[in-house]
Amino acid sequence: MAAPHDGPWLDDAAGRLIRPYTVSGGRTRPTAQLDLLTQVLATGGPPLGYLGPEHTEALGLCAAPTSVAEIAAQLKLPAVVTKVLLSDLVDCGALTLRAPDFYHNPTDRSLLEAVLDGLRRQL
Repeated sequence: MAAPHDGPWLDDAAGRLIRPYTVSGGRTRPTAQLDLLTQVLATGGPPLGYLGPEHTEALGLCAAPTSVAEIAAQLKLPAVVTKVLLSDLVDCGALTLRAPDFYHNPTDRSLLEAVLDGLRRQL
């Protein structure tokens, strides 16, 4: 039976009841240039066109700048499917994109050690 907060798309015993590619209409390529660190933000304007339940849920997660990776994790969808959903929202004017901020060196040793420490605490 589906958990109340998961709606009809998830089942406790069976897991996801629909295939992830069904969520994106079988599309595997986003129309917008997105990577996992791209920040997306809701514009506040009404989206033009039909939105599926996953689109609506993704849009709700974008009230503040949020990374594509975080949204994929929250939606429990593969990153490529999430990118397609988010690019749909960009195309209909509901989201804006901001490239990742690389003021910090992504290979900075102290940053990598902090990430490793955080992962170890989670295990």
